[in-house]
Amino acid sequence: MDLEKMFEMQKALDERIIKEKGLEGQDLLSNLILALQVELAECANEWRGFKHWSNNQEPRKKLSTTVGATPENAAFFRCESDDCGEYLNKEDFKNLFDPDYEECPICKVGCVTAFRDTNPLLEEYVDCLHFILSIGNRIDYLKNNQSVDELKRTTTKGTGVYAFMDVFNAIVYLNDEVTGSTIDNELAHYFYENLFLRFNALGENLGFTLEQIEAAYMEKNAVNHQRQQEGY
Repeated sequence: MDLEKMFEMQKALDERIIKEKGLEGQDLLSNLILALQVELAECANEWRGFKHWSNNQEPRKKLSTTVGATPENAAFFRCESDDCGEYLNKEDFKNLFDPDYEECPICKVGCVTAFRDTNPLLEEYVDCLHFILSIGNRIDYLKNNQSVDELKRTTTKGTGVYAFMDVFNAIVYLNDEVTGSTIDNELAHYFYENLFLRFNALGENLGFTLEQIEAAYMEKNAVNHQRQQEGY
């Protein structure tokens, strides 16, 4: 996983947001830390393993959605005509001389909606990663460290609920260090590395590979740029 590249990509996105939202000169670190806590809670909600009161404790790893779906990344299509309503795949369009993914090839009347398959648990995990990278840029982690090798390690301390709690606790420890009147960079970077290690362990615990995480980050980063372009 190319963390150096991901730090730079996140920096470019954050700088764009700051410029377009008129946030220059503002201290946004507390916002980022709170946002990370919110996203981590949303990740836990998709994991569901803590919900002992529910019969459904299986992680949500597959969801079909229209959000971000295009003809290129679509897993399937649905005709929106009440008289048709067919579910279609790309093969259903192959015999068209001029493929048109907006018109149903079955009824020739209904508009077609594209759906893509997503992994909600992975997407929430990657949303956390976005904010972790942003925080690292805010405390100048790359500027003051020769490499990101320390961030590529992991720890096997916690599993299940405890893996999530380890990350929540690491966020609190980091917050206590970086929100004071003065910031000790050495201590801030120590607690940041601790957060990253706990976060890596959580990813392993959830069954994600580094390749999955990197690919999902790249995809979501592109989506976030598109959102800014559309006035999100």
